[in-house]
Amino acid sequence: MAPSKTTSKKPAAKKAAKGPAPKAKPSRKKASPPKSAPAPTPTDAITIRGARTHNLKNINVSFPNAQLTVVTGLSGSGKSSLAFDTLFAEGQRRYVESLSTYARQFVARLPRPDVDDIDAIPPAIALEQKNSVKNARSTIGTATEINDYLRLIWAKIGVPFCPNGHGPVRSDTVLDVVREAFEGGGRFYVLAPVSLDSAKRLEATLGEMKRQGFTRLFLAGEMLDLDEPDTALPDDLTHFHVVVDRLAAKSEEGRARLAEAVQTAFRIGQGRMSLRTPDGEEHTYHSSLACNECGYAFRPLEPRLFSFGNPLGACPKCQGFGRTTGLDWDRIIPDPTLAVCDGAIAPWRGESGAEMLDDLRVHNARFGISLTTPWKDLSNEHRVLIKYGKGAWAGVTGYFDWLETKRYKVQARIQIARYRGYTECPQCHGERLCEDARHVLVGGKTLAQVCQLPIPQARAFLESLDISASAAETIDRPLREAISRFKYLEEVGLSYLTLARQTRTLSGGEAQRINLATALGSALTETLYVLDEPTVGLHPRDTNRLIGVLRRLTDLGNTVVVVEHDLDVIRSAEYLVDIGPRAGEHGGQVVFQGPPSGLTRSAFPDSKTAPFLLEGKDRPAATVRPAGRRSPSGWVEVRGAYENNLDYLNARFPLGVLCCVTGVSGSGKSTLVSRCLYGNYRREFRGEADADPGKIASLAGFDDLQDVILVDQSPLGRSSRSNAATYLKAYDGIRKLLGESRESKARNLSPRDFSFNVRGGRCESCEGTGRQIIDMQFLADVEVVCDTCDGQRFQKRVLEVAHKGKNINAILDLTVEEALDFFADENAILKGLEPLAEVGLGYLRLGQSTATLSGGEAQRLKLAAHLAEAGKRTGHTLLIFDEPTTGLHAADLEALLAVFEKALKAGYSLLVIEHNLELIRRADWIVDLGPEGGDQGGHLVAEGPPESIVKAKESITGQYLARELTRS
Repeated sequence: MAPSKTTSKKPAAKKAAKGPAPKAKPSRKKASPPKSAPAPTPTDAITIRGARTHNLKNINVSFPNAQLTVVTGLSGSGKSSLAFDTLFAEGQRRYVESLSTYARQFVARLPRPDVDDIDAIPPAIALEQKNSVKNARSTIGTATEINDYLRLIWAKIGVPFCPNGHGPVRSDTVLDVVREAFEGGGRFYVLAPVSLDSAKRLEATLGEMKRQGFTRLFLAGEMLDLDEPDTALPDDLTHFHVVVDRLAAKSEEGRARLAEAVQTAFRIGQGRMSLRTPDGEEHTYHSSLACNECGYAFRPLEPRLFSFGNPLGACPKCQGFGRTTGLDWDRIIPDPTLAVCDGAIAPWRGESGAEMLDDLRVHNARFGISLTTPWKDLSNEHRVLIKYGKGAWAGVTGYFDWLETKRYKVQARIQIARYRGYTECPQCHGERLCEDARHVLVGGKTLAQVCQLPIPQARAFLESLDISASAAETIDRPLREAISRFKYLEEVGLSYLTLARQTRTLSGGEAQRINLATALGSALTETLYVLDEPTVGLHPRDTNRLIGVLRRLTDLGNTVVVVEHDLDVIRSAEYLVDIGPRAGEHGGQVVFQGPPSGLTRSAFPDSKTAPFLLEGKDRPAATVRPAGRRSPSGWVEVRGAYENNLDYLNARFPLGVLCCVTGVSGSGKSTLVSRCLYGNYRREFRGEADADPGKIASLAGFDDLQDVILVDQSPLGRSSRSNAATYLKAYDGIRKLLGESRESKARNLSPRDFSFNVRGGRCESCEGTGRQIIDMQFLADVEVVCDTCDGQRFQKRVLEVAHKGKNINAILDLTVEEALDFFADENAILKGLEPLAEVGLGYLRLGQSTATLSGGEAQRLKLAAHLAEAGKRTGHTLLIFDEPTTGLHAADLEALLAVFEKALKAGYSLLVIEHNLELIRRADWIVDLGPEGGDQGGHLVAEGPPESIVKAKESITGQYLARELTRS
C-alpha cells in the first residue's frame, strides 16, 4: 500500500466533505447510541471522532503515537472497519490527494471514510493478512529485497569457475601476463591467434599483417616467414598465430618491450594471446573472463546476470521459473523402496506395463540390471537405462512417446496426464539462473546454493565470509543490509524458510510477516503501520519474538496499530482498544480504551476480552466433555513421507474424532497433511492430474472413506460478485421469491433479472459488483463506488421490487442474523443461512464479497457449506482444516467447537492443523511434529491425547499445553 501524506486534519476534512461521499449523509442523520465510557485521551495521538464506517456507532478513538496499540474484540465487532476501513483508508486518501493533477482527478471518487474528523495521522502502511502474489518468479529473496543485495555481492567479488572443471577463471591484464612471464624467466614468443570466416580472406589478412610489420606466422608447431619466397600456406587456412615478438624476460627494458607486445597481441587476437617457449610449452591468456584451458567465456559480471527475472540472467530453458513441463518422475516412481519387478514403475502396473517389463527382461541380458533390487539402491547408470532406454530398448520415455501416438484413445490421454507435470528444469536443475551465473562462487558457494539454505544458515554464511580488505570495503553496505534483513526474518518467526521459496506458496500470516520484515529493513520513521493478525500461523513459542519486532518499530518512532486476538500480544500492548460488545449490529462500540491493565472484568462487564486477560485458573476455559475423549473408529496412514523436510515419516491419523496436528512453524505440518495426505489422496483415489502430491511411499486406510475434503484458507472464488448468500445457495431462494412476486410480473421481470452474474437486471457499468476499478497506472488500482448505480448493483426497475418493504439491495445489506428473522417463514432460504449462524458468521452481510473475508472467515464459510450438505452424504468423510481459529476471538472459539461437535455427530472425522492451545487442549488426539522447524523438523515427536503430549520432553507444544491443561 502507498503511504499517506501527513497533513492538517481539519482543513482536509472540510475539503473532503464538499466532495461526494456515498451514504455518508444519511448515516449522520441516524440517532447515535450513547458513547462508551471515555478513556483519558493521550496528548500525542491520532484522534478519530465520529467514526461510522460499516457497523461503527459514531465512536471516538485515540491511538498514541510511537506506541503499540492493539485493537481487539469479537469477530465482526468492527475492528477492521476501524483500523483499515477508517484509519488507513483516510491516510491513503490523503496521500493520493498530495499527488499530481492526473492522480487527483480520482480523489473525489475515492470513498472517504464515514468519519467526522481524524487528527494527526502520519503516513500509513497497511500489512494485511492476504497473500495476493501469483507470480511464480517471486520468491522470499525478491520480496524482501535480499536478493538485490546478494546480486551486488556476487557481481562485485564473485569468482567464476570453469564449467568444464578447469578451476577459477579470471580476466588477464597486460601486467598479469608480464608478471607471470618474468616469474618464469627464459625466452618465449608472443603469439596472437587469428581466425578467419573463410579461406578467401586469407590473402587480404596476410597483406594487412605485413603492412603492420608482422611477417612471421606460427602454424602446426612450425615458424613460417612470409618474406621467404618458398613459404607455402595451405589453401584452406583459416586459423593461425601471428608472431608479435620474440624476447627474453631479463631486464627492465625487456619488461617494457614485453608489455607493449602483449598489448598488441591482445588487440590482434581480439582479447586472446599466448606465450610459447622454444620447447613447445604454451600459456594462453584472455583479457575477458574466459578459461585459459578450454576457452569458455563468461559474460561480464554484473547484478542483472544474477537475476532470474532478467533475460540476461534467467535460464534460457525455463525462463527463470526453475521448472518445465514433462514427465514427473516422482509420480512415475512414487515408492523408491520397491523393486522394478514389484511395481516401482507405476505406469507399468497394468497390462501394457506388463509388456514393457517383459521387453526389459529380454534386453536385460545386455544391461545386467537387478530387477529385484529396490529402485533407490540401483546404480545411477541402471536407473538412467530404465528411464531413457538404449538401442532397441525404449525405456520409460519411449513408452510415453508411444502413448503420444495413441492420444486419440481416452485411456492414453488419461495415462499421459496422470504422469506429466511440472518437473525440475533439466538445464539449471531448479536454480533458475543461466550457466554463467551458476558457476560464480563467493566463499565457495553459488548464489543459488545460498538461496536454498534456511535463513539462519544463510545469515551465518554471510557473516563468516573471509574476504580481503579491499573486497570488504566494496561490498560493505550490501553485506550489512542483507545480514540485517536475515535477522528480521528470524525475529518474525520465519527462520525455517529459504530465500528460494516461492512467495505465492506462503500463507496469509507468513506473507504478512515477510512484509513486516521488509518494513523493518526499510527503517522508516514516524510512520503508521496497520497490521492484521500477524500471529496467524505462529506457534506460541515464537509470539514473544514477534512482539519484540513490533516494539522495534515503535522504538524507531513509528505508530503500530495491530488487529489481534492473541492474548500475549494484547497483554504486551501499551494501549488497548476493545470493540464490541458483540458482533455485527450489536457491536461497533468502544467498550474500553487505555492500557491493558485497566481492562478488568468488574469495571467493564460488557467486555468479552477482559475475562481472558486473567492468568491461571481464574481465566475462563471450556470444560472437557464429561464422557472423556473420544476413541478412534479407525485409522488412515501416510507411510514414508519425504517431501520438503519430512524425514521418511510414518504418521497415522484417527477417524471419528477431533485430531490436531501441531508443531512449531516450519515443522512440516502443512506438508504432511495438505501435500502428502490430501494431495496423494486426490491423485490416487480421484485421479486428479493437478493434485501436486507430496513424496510418500504409500497411503493406507482410505478405502473405507467416501471422501476427503480440505477446508483451507484459500480464496473462495475469483469473482468479486461472490458472497455468502450465493456460496451457500441461499440467494437462489431470494431471487425466486422476488422474481415470482406480482410486482416483478407487472414489470416483466424474472428471477434471472435479480442475478448480478448475468445480463438483464444488473447494472452493466459495474457488472453487478457495485464497485469500479480505477487504473492508477503508477500506483495500485483504486476501487470506488459505481457512479451509475451508486453501489446498488441493479437497474432502477429491479430496485423498485420489494419484499416486506425491502428491495434486493436492502436485502443484501442485511446481516445473516437479520436475514434469519426477515425470512423466518421461507424454509428454502433458511436452510442456506442457518449454517452461517452456526459457524459464528451471523454478523456477515448477505451481499458482502467473499474476497473481503479473512482466511479464518473463508474457512468457516466453507465449513458451513459442508454442514449444509451433511445430510446428503452416505459414507464417512474426513474434513481437513488449516488453522480454523484464524480471526477468532477467544470468546468465539466455543461456537467453532460446537460446530465441530455437530460435524462429529454427523459422521465426519476432523483433522486440524492448529496452533491455538485452547483448541489443541480440546482435541481427542494430537500428532506433534518437530522438534524445530526447517532442517531440524520433519520428525514425529509425539502422538496421543493431550495428556501424553505434555509428557514428551522434546515437544515444544507440550510445554505450552501443560499450563492449559491445568485449567481443565
